[in-house]
Amino acid sequence: MMSLRRAASTAALLATVLSTAVAAPAHAHSHTHTHDGSAACRPPSAATPDPEQARLADPRTTALVERGGLGDFVRRFPAALCSSRTPAQAARLLDSWGTALWQAAVQRAQGRRPGGDLPAGDDRPLYWTRLAMTTELARWQPSFTVDRTALRTRFEDASRGLRDNAFRPAPGVRRIFVSGFDPFGLDSEIRRANPSGSAVLRLNGLRITLADGSTAEVRTVVLPVRYADFDAGIVERAFAPRLAGGPAQADIITTVSQGYPGIFTLEAWAGRSRSADPYPDNTRALSGGTREHPVTAPGLGPGPEFIGTTLPADSVTAAVQTPFPVRLNTAVTEIPAGGTAPVDRADGPTAGSRAVAGGGGGYLSNEVAYRSNRLRGELAPRLPGGHLHTPVLTGLPVDPQALTGPEFEQNEDAIAAEVRSVLEHAAAVRP
Repeated sequence: MMSLRRAASTAALLATVLSTAVAAPAHAHSHTHTHDGSAACRPPSAATPDPEQARLADPRTTALVERGGLGDFVRRFPAALCSSRTPAQAARLLDSWGTALWQAAVQRAQGRRPGGDLPAGDDRPLYWTRLAMTTELARWQPSFTVDRTALRTRFEDASRGLRDNAFRPAPGVRRIFVSGFDPFGLDSEIRRANPSGSAVLRLNGLRITLADGSTAEVRTVVLPVRYADFDAGIVERAFAPRLAGGPAQADIITTVSQGYPGIFTLEAWAGRSRSADPYPDNTRALSGGTREHPVTAPGLGPGPEFIGTTLPADSVTAAVQTPFPVRLNTAVTEIPAGGTAPVDRADGPTAGSRAVAGGGGGYLSNEVAYRSNRLRGELAPRLPGGHLHTPVLTGLPVDPQALTGPEFEQNEDAIAAEVRSVLEHAAAVRP
């Protein structure tokens, strides 16, 4: 009954959000004032898109939205924005539309929302729909003063699972909290997906059977590949409610990202530093840190140079090896105590060293592991936590206009299934 009530509530929210959007008139892109004010509050060139939003000019991004069955969100959102009359109304609207988009993407990934011909587990429609909606938010010119940055943050958080996504109270059911990531590396291949995002969308809200026969509920979020959002504390906003005690607290956490070809790795160590330049984030921003000169991320709380995983790596690697092998990665890069040059070590850090890179490098995949587990150590030190790297998702068709293909879909399905298997074994081990 609980699942039926929750499904009905979700359906009602989606219907409410889409029905409250005022239908845009045929001449909505003119400058003529209309009865709903949509033309007046949406001038054609009100804002310059950021580098991430600018990729929407590629028609394949629109195809990913439409073929994912999420096009109505983009079409109806502008008029809904223009219906807001106060800052408080606008804030509530961004919360509700963001939550509805998140729930629609989860339902789609789990085969409970029809529409579009892309495979259900494809994470790309959510990414490009969200981005198109933030572009509309940037264009919006209301008659009252708004904090546009704060409104975008509200929408981003809601559409990524940070709001209205708590565990359901259930005695005896373990709680697993997992983060994934948006697609990245889009300048070289705009069709890219991220298997970590696909995996967590498929898992959010599910009750799964663990390897010991017990039950666990999974809650998830999808994080941006943007340094600025990490600087602004999105990782801490996502994980703090799951580490603060009480019925909302997880029993185990892990961050997930795309890693190495053909292999899963449990990262033994997360490093405190950024050192991935010149590789940019999704807005083409750099961190300012290199292998020779690592930097500490802004806003990062106190903590050690390296944080070790507390996930049951031995149990996972002993039980899960197909279709991809799972390995514990103990490598790090450090500047030894008293030294000035980076040194690669296969067996973890040495005492007093400065972190350059964890097992997952010096990019945001390493940083999400460090930030979440630094917070875990502060708020819930006995709770297991760590980071899982998936294999690189391959198999896109050679034809650049083909958005999907059998090999791509099979690989994404296989990776997502093995992420679930890793969680089923990791969460079965009690601290």
